[in-house]
Amino acid sequence: MKRISQSELDVMRVLWTEAPLAASDVIKRLDESKDWNDRTVKTLLARLVDKGALSTTQDGRRYLYAPLIAQDVYAGHAARSLSQRLFGGRAAPLVAHLAQGDGLSDDDIAELEALLKDLKS
Repeated sequence: MKRISQSELDVMRVLWTEAPLAASDVIKRLDESKDWNDRTVKTLLARLVDKGALSTTQDGRRYLYAPLIAQDVYAGHAARSLSQRLFGGRAAPLVAHLAQGDGLSDDDIAELEALLKDLKS
């Protein structure tokens, strides 16, 4: 899986929420949180298509974009990649690092405890 930049990830989040969308619709949704011009968003969409992360379907004179990668699949890949790069693939040091400095909320800790309990069963 090719690396997706932070800006590309912002575009993917829009399309993971709602798809398919035309470029103009993606631009409108990003306009609320990003100060990007139309050309920037269209460039990011084109890069994501080239990377195989988005598909396009022609709809009259416009193209509709839809994710080819599910959000949970990408998140799993990104988490494994981060863990591999920073901690030699070990999960415990990653979680320990997140826990330092109030990085985990009480809800996060409860979810982790439940996950560990399920994994032990």
